[in-house]
Amino acid sequence: MEKIDFKKTLKYLFNAPMEPVFVEVPEMNYLMVDGRGRPDSSDAACAIGAVYSVAYTIKFMVKNAGLLDFGVLPLEGLWWSDDMADFTNGNKDDWQWTYMIMQPSLVNRQMVEKAVAEVRRKKNPAAIGRVKFEALAEGRSAQMMHIGPYADEGPNIAKLHRFISETGYAFDGKKRKHHEIYLSDPARTAPEKMKTIIRQPVT
Repeated sequence: MEKIDFKKTLKYLFNAPMEPVFVEVPEMNYLMVDGRGRPDSSDAACAIGAVYSVAYTIKFMVKNAGLLDFGVLPLEGLWWSDDMADFTNGNKDDWQWTYMIMQPSLVNRQMVEKAVAEVRRKKNPAAIGRVKFEALAEGRSAQMMHIGPYADEGPNIAKLHRFISETGYAFDGKKRKHHEIYLSDPARTAPEKMKTIIRQPVT
């Protein structure tokens, strides 16, 4: 069975230049967990653990069924706040987020429900009951690569927003949420070498 690397077949979504560009993001299905609060909170860690557990369970379920062999996709995050000023004033306690992992098109709700039940039986992580399976359609979006610590993203986010406004587009930070794709494992990568795609859907 051939193994598919979706980071290569969808390279334009999982790679980005250092300067802002526009991409067309198709509707895709994701495993998701919603939450609120600081990105370094224990709840965020539980959410990430749960979504990874289900993602790997689905990977091996699909492979063992002879349907497809694929690599689990990178973790992604959607970020927003009732008061968007929270992203510049340091009030991380009111940040809202969705951690998610994209799924191949053959994965369906029944597979996800089966995988969630298996993870609950074997590990029962605290956030397993919050894992959901939903589609996300972002459409036209601006994105760029950030290299360095997450805390240093601010100037590149500002650059991305300037690019959007200077090209005649706009966005609503709550309806069209700030999107990050985490290409590096923070446990294995030096902070200054971390790679994160910063994306903002536009209208």
